[in-house]
Amino acid sequence: MNHVDLVVRGGLVASAQGAFTADIGIDGDRIVQVGGSLEGTEEISAAGKLVLPGGIDVHVHLSSGRPSSPSSYAWVDNFYSGSLAAIAGGITTFGNMTFPWPGDTLDQALARDLEQARNDAAVDYILHPVLFDPSEQARLALPALAEKGFRTLKIFLTETTFNSRINEFLEAIAIAAEHGVLVLMHCEDGALLDAISTNLTRLGRTDISEYALSRPDFVEEAAIQRAVSISQTLNAAVYAVHVSSAKAIQVGRAAKQRGLPFFVETRPMYLHLTSEALRAPDGPKFVGAPPLREVEDATALWLALQDGTVDTVASDHAPWSLEAKLDQRLDFRTARQGVADLETSLPMLFSEGVRTGRLSLSRFVELVSAKPAQLFGLWPRKGVIAPGSDADLAIWDPTYEYVIEAARHQSRADYSVYEGRKVTGAPVTVISRGEIVMSDRVVSAQRGRGVWLAAQPPSR
Repeated sequence: MNHVDLVVRGGLVASAQGAFTADIGIDGDRIVQVGGSLEGTEEISAAGKLVLPGGIDVHVHLSSGRPSSPSSYAWVDNFYSGSLAAIAGGITTFGNMTFPWPGDTLDQALARDLEQARNDAAVDYILHPVLFDPSEQARLALPALAEKGFRTLKIFLTETTFNSRINEFLEAIAIAAEHGVLVLMHCEDGALLDAISTNLTRLGRTDISEYALSRPDFVEEAAIQRAVSISQTLNAAVYAVHVSSAKAIQVGRAAKQRGLPFFVETRPMYLHLTSEALRAPDGPKFVGAPPLREVEDATALWLALQDGTVDTVASDHAPWSLEAKLDQRLDFRTARQGVADLETSLPMLFSEGVRTGRLSLSRFVELVSAKPAQLFGLWPRKGVIAPGSDADLAIWDPTYEYVIEAARHQSRADYSVYEGRKVTGAPVTVISRGEIVMSDRVVSAQRGRGVWLAAQPPSR
């Protein structure tokens, strides 16, 4: 009988391929055995529960982003409070968007976030450098960043500079592709957005209630088609973030059918909410980019989750205070985009997907853990329960019922777009690299225990 530090005993162990009942042996921060005879210094009973690889949310915003003026508002979660929210939601690894401040190089921006994360992060993390200025200096820095393990690059097709400096951006993407970097793209066409905004402003229709009208689905469709064309032209691996519409999904599906290295992410709010929420008196709190769509779009997204068109589900956690979201000075052009969703992302998807039969348990694991690990160069260290992998586990009670209340959340955001929604199924115990960081739904994790993960050349 093998003696180990910790045994997770008797749970249904799930992977992207299937599920089976087995004990899991952990020594230090690694899984050393799955199945067979095990004796542990410490043991956890998972009888009647599911044992899943820790969730991987590759799209969050936990650092300060670019300083804004004149507003003093900023995202309210730092790397620590965001880590606690992640743990409560069954997530043991996150990917943070690293925004350069004016005048920053990519190296300087990454160094700033790395320092904050090393001090504060309680779970493991990767960082995605954001490219706003495709200068020669920035382009020349990309190979060295990839060599260090920063194998992603975020680009906003919404930025006016994307069109005015397209040749420089294409050169940056080509360099990224040559060095095994996955290019993340926010797919809304900036020129079309500007034209629509100008027209609505001329008509005096600037209220936040016009937000969805200001960012229609065909603007997303045009941008995602452009992203597909860039992928094909440069043989670049492209990852479209937070895809929201049926039209955009169809473009992504066609790209996959052609065999292009094109990957699709969606976020939970597009699955569970529609544009009707934006028309409510508190509509500004539901603002995100792209905006909430229609019932038909949500239906198309669920189908895309089922058929493999969507590769990952990520929260795009952007935690504002309710005061910031409802600021009366804002209009559709200045509305604060994004919502807090780290803590609710996986439980909502499990409740509305697995519990309803729309998703198999294996497909759930693939969407929220296995596929993100493969795409972002973390496999097989993360995303799988196997000997040699990090001991990142989430023990789920599939019958656990609760009502979403922001006041009980770990995030510093003081509201949830799902307030009052009933959820069935949630993680009750979470283990991060062999350490129990949540037990019986009580989160307890040391600040700064998380580590930065250097990505390997990603598995597609």
